[in-house]
Amino acid sequence: MTDYLPSYVQNDWWTPSSSARTVEVRDASTGDLVTLVSTDGLDLAGALEYARTVGQQSLGALTFHQRAVLLKQFALALTERKDELYALSSRTGATKNDSWVDIDGGIGVLFSYSGKGRRELPNSRVHVDGPVEPLSKDGSFLGRHVYTTLPGVAVQINAFNFPVWGSLEKFAPAFLAGMPTLVKPATPTGYLAEAMVRILVESGLLPAGSLQLVSGSVPDLFENLRLGDIVGFTGSASTAESLKAHAAVQTGGVRFTAETDSINASVLGTDAVEGTPEFDAYVRQLVTEMTTKAGQKCTAIRRAIVPTGSADAVIAAVQARIAEKTVLGDPRVEGVTMGPLASTAQRDEVLRQVGRLQEAGGQIVVGTTDAPEVRRVDGSAGFSPHGAFVSPLLLRFDDPQTEAAHSVEAFGPVSS
Repeated sequence: MTDYLPSYVQNDWWTPSSSARTVEVRDASTGDLVTLVSTDGLDLAGALEYARTVGQQSLGALTFHQRAVLLKQFALALTERKDELYALSSRTGATKNDSWVDIDGGIGVLFSYSGKGRRELPNSRVHVDGPVEPLSKDGSFLGRHVYTTLPGVAVQINAFNFPVWGSLEKFAPAFLAGMPTLVKPATPTGYLAEAMVRILVESGLLPAGSLQLVSGSVPDLFENLRLGDIVGFTGSASTAESLKAHAAVQTGGVRFTAETDSINASVLGTDAVEGTPEFDAYVRQLVTEMTTKAGQKCTAIRRAIVPTGSADAVIAAVQARIAEKTVLGDPRVEGVTMGPLASTAQRDEVLRQVGRLQEAGGQIVVGTTDAPEVRRVDGSAGFSPHGAFVSPLLLRFDDPQTEAAHSVEAFGPVSS
């Protein structure tokens, strides 16, 4: 690969030409330009081949324990510079608590897999699975199962909501297993994943070819995959279905694993009436799930299923708790508890899905789809025309059988 420059070996970065088609990525709160993203001219096939050759060779030379120790060192390197990640994370709309889940959670994944690798795996390159099995009556033919590294590259396609943790939760087990990783973060928050990868590169700890990053659109990705490669996808169910249908997966032997959206429910029992501890706990958790990460979590409560007799009380309690506990605004402002969505495009998509819920009979009983007043970056209160802000929204469906209430997800601070 003499004409391909592996950026993570030479501690350099490929950058597109000035004439390349680029996508603007903006601060979620202010709309200020953060970066430009492009894959024009990128040698994606070369990056994948570099992982399959150099990456496989460098990781294959290490035992499970050696890889596990490196995972711990990666975690320490990120810990030393996590303030840089927190500063960038606020630009994605994440509050300090939101960033803690993403950044410290991701670092914790590295520590966790490091410990598991040293405790649960042998200090070798192959993991033996079970005893020797006789395959002939006279004992002349024996067999034994082993776990060993697949000969390809682990490609991860990540969602926008957890750019650090989402990357590291896939990278850590692949690295421990001896597979090089190519990270493809979602564009709206991919600059945070890039910063995380850059820190690991600058640490000098990464084995050659073990981690590469591609930012931007890669429509020909699956055309460049082959038997031995694996794909880990996090995102919408519809996108997962289209990727899964690709010939590389259906007949080409590429392993495909998907983590997709869900419309989680929380059910209030008939005996958990207003004034009981269970009622109060239900309301607390519902509001927490609506507002943490601005509701941009696959574990958020989308359906609050409550007895008809308690519906009014739940609505009133949710409204009161949001008014008491939720301060919407720029995450860099002291006292803000909920930031914007990751981008204005995501804001528009969430409001579009809310519109679908309304068309199906949902009535907004808490919040409004109008532009909310927020605490701006300078500390003043007012509207932010270039910010991706949406107020917490609760919709009511009187008919529990309404299909849209159980199938339409507004991936933001929205519950029904």
